[in-house]
Amino acid sequence: MDEEQRARRWFLAVWAIVTVVKIAIAARLPLFVDEAFYWQEGRHLAAAYSDLPGLTAWLTRLGTDIGGHQVLAVRAPFLLMAALLPWLVARSAAHWFGAAVGWQAALLVVLMPLSGTLGLLALPDVPMALATVLCADAGARLLREVDAMSATELAIGLMLGALSHYRFIGVIGVGLLALLWLPEGRKVLRDPRVWVALAVGVLAWAPLLAWNLEYADAGLRFQLLDRHPWSFHGDGFRFVVVQAAMATPLLFWAMLVVCLRGIRSDGSADTAWRYFALLGAVSTLGFFVLGFFADNERVSFHWPLPGYLALLVVVPLLLREWSPARRRATWGLAALGAVLMLGYYVAVSLPGLRLQVAGSKYYPENFAGWSALATEVRDVQAALPEGTVLLADNFKTGAELGFALGEADIPVLDHPLNRKHGRAPQLQLWGLHHDGARDAPTLLVVGATDVKFSALLAHYQQLCRIVGPLPPPRVVNIDHGARRFLLFALPAEREQGECITPVVANIDVPAAGARVDRRFRVGGWAVKDVVGVAKVEVLLDDRVVAVASDAGANEWLRGFLKDASRDPRMPRVQFTAEVDAGAVPAGRHWLGLRVTGGDGSVETWAEQPVEIR
Repeated sequence: MDEEQRARRWFLAVWAIVTVVKIAIAARLPLFVDEAFYWQEGRHLAAAYSDLPGLTAWLTRLGTDIGGHQVLAVRAPFLLMAALLPWLVARSAAHWFGAAVGWQAALLVVLMPLSGTLGLLALPDVPMALATVLCADAGARLLREVDAMSATELAIGLMLGALSHYRFIGVIGVGLLALLWLPEGRKVLRDPRVWVALAVGVLAWAPLLAWNLEYADAGLRFQLLDRHPWSFHGDGFRFVVVQAAMATPLLFWAMLVVCLRGIRSDGSADTAWRYFALLGAVSTLGFFVLGFFADNERVSFHWPLPGYLALLVVVPLLLREWSPARRRATWGLAALGAVLMLGYYVAVSLPGLRLQVAGSKYYPENFAGWSALATEVRDVQAALPEGTVLLADNFKTGAELGFALGEADIPVLDHPLNRKHGRAPQLQLWGLHHDGARDAPTLLVVGATDVKFSALLAHYQQLCRIVGPLPPPRVVNIDHGARRFLLFALPAEREQGECITPVVANIDVPAAGARVDRRFRVGGWAVKDVVGVAKVEVLLDDRVVAVASDAGANEWLRGFLKDASRDPRMPRVQFTAEVDAGAVPAGRHWLGLRVTGGDGSVETWAEQPVEIR
């Protein structure tokens, strides 16, 4: 079997398997928070939005209009685009370097975790990746001969990218730099047909520019200024390490070698080879530098993907220079990376496996708990007066709960998360920014785990200022409290008097995941504004195993809570208890608290795992 046939069969087999697996995962995986908001944008069709151009929202709307209100329908257009992407790479690479290289490049696109998992989530990176490949291929064809077909492909790619993300501006800049770098590229830029294609691409930015002009550049400010510190930070080193992991180490090294060769080439190399290498080099190395100055709080590991897609066109040529053992290791690590990434999404899509990592830093909180929350909300709504308004405390809860309930117009309170993620202007435009005033019974849904723990009490106090005194909440602990929501049934009119906040508590001893003896001590603290805490019960697997006693003052807590607590017992809020777990089997168990306030309200706090010997 010759090289071309072998490469083709491998690609077809792996592409088919991965595509089927991705469809199966996408049908079960709960919506990521951003996906839910894009669905919400799709229910409010517009030319552009505060966070993105319009295409992502339009695609979610198209999917649900055709496939109905379900998770797979939201993702279907993105899965289709992602399935098409390696075929376009194969076409481009085969045109310049032969069919065998084309199939090998396409197989690398399927196996590299960053590109192979595209489409699982309804995110703008999918159409942006497609646009990148179209533009890169068109640019290479124009280097050989400027014709109407290549210029048209360039125009389509530029339009698709402009409608996908602000970040596509970088792809355009990289493409122009690569063309200017090459003598043949400078000749291409003198042809009027290329400028017509560029003009079409510029026009595609018009809706986004118009939105920003109308709304004081809110989107541009967020994308270019507000979300970035623009000061040096050491996380750039971690960014590069993450890239090596997400691309798999040997494949990452191969792409870096191609980058360096593209930059160092003296002009003797094939023009198309140099072009793709330069595209990838300028983009990839540029993002590596940017990683030391740009946003280090939100997910950014996908940023260099456009550069990688250009480099993968050339990487099979480099692999031919490597020893057979090194080539096999590169393909094997890429395949292992694909399996691990797909396995991660399988784990996230299964409630039982999500539960196993509850209480750890690996818990996928942005995927978890929304259907359970929707069930609780429906139960509470059924007992409330007709006409009760549903109100969320932040855009995450509003969008995810909106999708779960089929309601795209859940109003949202002002919240730091709305501004942090650039969604506040859009909520205001939709009239969904709620100031807390009301003239009807209202069910307020608060995401307690959406706030940094040290700021949780201050957040509750801010809610008091916005909506008035809070009634005792219905607590929704999902996965042992790894996701925690509070449901407040607010009366039609704002009440007067002091606001009693929900409990804020912590178990200091034992630490989460600690190994303990059959008899062990539990120590911690609990505060509740205005009325204080009357009783703390210790729970083990939801059973009361001890009643805590007063353990004295905790002066450190004043600083931790920034002197915000109005608990009348402060600083004597420390508790202790002795637990006898002799009747339970050895192994992993869940330790929690049931806290009774001075007003008689009872709240169950989040649990943490302990290993009983």
